[in-house]
Amino acid sequence: MPGTEITFDDIRAAAERIRPIAKRTPVMSSASFDAESGASVFFKCENFQKGGAFKIRGASNFIFSIPKDRLGKGVVAHSSGNHAQAVAIAAQFAGIPATLVMPEDAPRSKLEGTRARGAKIVHYDRFKGNREEISAKIAQETGATLVPPYDHPWTIAGQGTAAKELIEEVPDLDALVVCVGGGGLCSGSSIAAHHLRPHMRVFGIEPELGNDTYLSFAAGERVKIDTPQTIADGLRSASPGELTFPILRKHVEQMLVVSEDEIRAAVKFLMLRLKIVVEPSGAVSAAAVLFRKLPAGIRRVGVILSGGNVDYEQLANL
Repeated sequence: MPGTEITFDDIRAAAERIRPIAKRTPVMSSASFDAESGASVFFKCENFQKGGAFKIRGASNFIFSIPKDRLGKGVVAHSSGNHAQAVAIAAQFAGIPATLVMPEDAPRSKLEGTRARGAKIVHYDRFKGNREEISAKIAQETGATLVPPYDHPWTIAGQGTAAKELIEEVPDLDALVVCVGGGGLCSGSSIAAHHLRPHMRVFGIEPELGNDTYLSFAAGERVKIDTPQTIADGLRSASPGELTFPILRKHVEQMLVVSEDEIRAAVKFLMLRLKIVVEPSGAVSAAAVLFRKLPAGIRRVGVILSGGNVDYEQLANL
């Protein structure tokens, strides 16, 4: 296993490693969003990514980095959905078995997408069970490699390729805005951002109902909260990662939060004005810009829309 330091060279290597499977997603803009937000906004549309979310970047970089003598025993991971789908897709591509530990209340679209890739699904109750313990037990029993959703250098380096692509396409951004669950996407993206544009301001965004990293920033140490009840199901981490938190503290200027109503409004705005489907977790970063949470004076903003996997019933309710 690698050391814990992640550099831009790791992100660059990850970009080459995942090229056969991960898409280079489009960057979109909207005059109406700019008018509402008071900034020129550039959306990195990971909702168009393979598997419907950025997670394929980290999952495939991890799986493609596993030594060949261990790869044949397969992989195991825990996830509410997007990481599960990504691991299943990358494992299928590599021709190895995958077991995914998923909560019983995971969105149906994410469950179906994971199962469609041939993965074995093990359910658990997210309010009573411990997904880390379940995954670790499966790995021990089968010899499979555990694929962490965010707290590993290979995962973080893979996720950082999203910001690398965005900044290469739109190099003169003043700020980068990224949602935060466990912190893998924001960690990798912030490393890439500050290598390519050292003075870029980076902001992490969480739901008010899932504000573990926001509270951790205020406390100066990792804080654990109860299982969040936010509609942003991909951001229900109870605590930032052991590896991701110090990276976030180094590179993220400020953690900001958005309300459930603001998340709903952002999903609706993106669908009606940009004509794109973005899941609540993916819309958190857009909501922060739409409702002018950033400090005054920021003109050109990059926003990573992290995913678009949402059940149509939930979308209709939103």
